[in-house]
Amino acid sequence: MSPRRLAAGNWKMNGDLAALTQIDALCDAFPDPGCDILICPPALLIHPVKGRIGAHPIALGGQDCHTRSSGAHTGDISAVQLKDVGADYVIVGHSERRADHGETDDDIAAKAAAAHEADLIAIICVGETEAQRDSGQTLEVIETQLAGSVPPGATALNTVIAYEPVWAIGSGRTPTKDQIAEVHGRIRAVLAQRIRDAADLRLLYGGSVKPSNAAEIFAIADVDGALVGGASLKADDFGAIIRALGEAG
Repeated sequence: MSPRRLAAGNWKMNGDLAALTQIDALCDAFPDPGCDILICPPALLIHPVKGRIGAHPIALGGQDCHTRSSGAHTGDISAVQLKDVGADYVIVGHSERRADHGETDDDIAAKAAAAHEADLIAIICVGETEAQRDSGQTLEVIETQLAGSVPPGATALNTVIAYEPVWAIGSGRTPTKDQIAEVHGRIRAVLAQRIRDAADLRLLYGGSVKPSNAAEIFAIADVDGALVGGASLKADDFGAIIRALGEAG
């Protein structure tokens, strides 16, 4: 059986203890959501969010991890530590990490491997810039990122791929349905050459996903869910996206 579709919320560097009322609202609204739900809050909030979720079907994830399990790495968090406080997933290779911290494909592959070693599911992000899109390099960029960022041992059980066109994140702009389908189809084909169960590996779309466009996006072939930024901060908005995904099957 293929994994259920996934609605993943990336809070980025937003939220505080007062924001946990949004978690309460999600728990109340989705006793049986029809898809998997994931919240990736700032690391300081993972443990208190875990306490609020209780037995509700909402998973937790980190937004990054170090390649090492422990050591003299001030300010960093290991995959082992994320697992210890209740995380099941971790995002690696988000475009903001690639741009703000200079992370390379090799760095991201090492982080994903560390996540797998800690029994976390790695959400590996790929995506092109606006300049790369305009110059016709999108598929080449995506293939290069996949080749360098997905470590050996990746499977449909321990890995999720998120396609996030950099130019669409937080901009309110989204690619056309054909553009999303083209990239997701290529991702699936590339992964099929090296991952035995690539047909079951979940491919998420991210980049200005909101209630008004969610249903249209989830109807696209090879889109198995979404990695949602700003809209995941409010239970009403994220809830609408979750409903659209559940209804998409």
